[in-house]
Amino acid sequence: METESLNRKNSSRKSSVVNGNGEAAPKVEADGGGEVTLKTKMSLINGCTVIVGSIIGSGIFVSPTGVLMYTGSVNLALIVWVVSGIFSMVGAYCYAELGTMITKSGADYAYIMETFGPFMAFIRLWIECMIVRPCSQAIVALTFSVYVLKPFFPECTPPEDAARLLAVCCICILTFVNCWDVKWATAVQDIFTYAKLLALFIIIASGIYQLYLGHTEYFTFENTDTRVTSLALSFYSGLFAYNGWNYLNFIIEELKDPVKNLPRAIAISCVLVTLVYVLANVSFYTILSPDEVLGSQAVAVTYAERAFGVIAWTIPVFVALSTFGAVNGILLTSSRLFYAGANEGQMPEILTMIQIQRFTPTPAVLAMALLSMLYLTVSDIFALINYVGFATWLSIGVAVLCLPWLRWAQPNLPRPIRVPLVFPIVYLLATVFVTVVPMYASPVETGYGILMIMSSIPVYLVFIAWKNKPMWFQKTMGGFTQALQKMMMVVRPKSSSK
Repeated sequence: METESLNRKNSSRKSSVVNGNGEAAPKVEADGGGEVTLKTKMSLINGCTVIVGSIIGSGIFVSPTGVLMYTGSVNLALIVWVVSGIFSMVGAYCYAELGTMITKSGADYAYIMETFGPFMAFIRLWIECMIVRPCSQAIVALTFSVYVLKPFFPECTPPEDAARLLAVCCICILTFVNCWDVKWATAVQDIFTYAKLLALFIIIASGIYQLYLGHTEYFTFENTDTRVTSLALSFYSGLFAYNGWNYLNFIIEELKDPVKNLPRAIAISCVLVTLVYVLANVSFYTILSPDEVLGSQAVAVTYAERAFGVIAWTIPVFVALSTFGAVNGILLTSSRLFYAGANEGQMPEILTMIQIQRFTPTPAVLAMALLSMLYLTVSDIFALINYVGFATWLSIGVAVLCLPWLRWAQPNLPRPIRVPLVFPIVYLLATVFVTVVPMYASPVETGYGILMIMSSIPVYLVFIAWKNKPMWFQKTMGGFTQALQKMMMVVRPKSSSK
């Protein structure tokens, strides 16, 4: 077949990258027989880099305003940041048992598939591919736009239409980069990851100096909002910044000695990120009052204007570079989940295919870009965070539920790491709090989130559960796939063939 001959042409594809706001893309190599396989090459340091690089994205530059908006006071906001970090550590610890017990790549998708079967796994896949990834990318692209435009609109909010158009330009440029050459995409990722870390270290260093000078007047519980609903919504913004702690599990097949290195990488990385986030927030409040933080769409820019004077322009430049790299990271790595779903027959075949000349996952990149631009019809960053927060923590909660369920249903499975049951129970109770309470506090956003999740059911019934489809339906879908293949010059790699 023509497709098989084209498949052989792309078997030499290689790529390895650590994302700035997503998981690491797999090392893909051709073995002597022409088959594409994953290689076990990631050390403990690599694992820590994956998690830290995945978590620290745009969230720390967006979420301080969202957390303070719902807590009301600086001290409670800092407590929310600490508790969000602990919450993430507990979830990551539970994932350590799941990851060493079910060693397939795909993380929570693989765990739910093993525990609850294909229907629940498909809902998780749908949430990630249709809501979490593209919505997160829209948030990061909008953050990029706000930080680029803010110096031109120092006294007012940048125009919404201008911010959205610039976000679309950002996504389109990086879509081209990722479709054209993986090496270009990885180079962009490396450079912009350094920009992100440099911006944070500059902010933290200056904040420590301000603390030394005694600027602690804003660290109070004054104006604390004690409503339970507001507290739950504050965790959406806090937890959004920590999103990514589970991404090492997506590539566990490539980690050396995962029984030893996975829990170590999780512990080191989560403690480090929590420390960086809390110190960055403390730094913001050494100079900025709560009213100034709430009135700013770009907290780091406002902080830089007050702290650095004539060189204040450097911080928005670094943050813009950081968020630009984060958009690139999501585009660069999203094909990993498409491959995992395709191996179970739960994703359209076209989304697993590789461009035969550029060796890039062009269809997956284009699909992610188009969905992200669809979410840009909403320009309210915090509404988008509520969409993605509800979907994310609901699906991760279901994945953590796999741990006690498998303890009961399959007690004899090998468990190199055995987590005390109190940890998943605490995590599940906290998940109920951050998913159920916002249904009352923010019914519109959570309602949209539920509708998007429920839309997976008819898709599953028609395209996956329905096995005996009429011939005309199969021919139509096959013809559509072939037309897209010819248009984009793509074929399915052997690594994802069933």
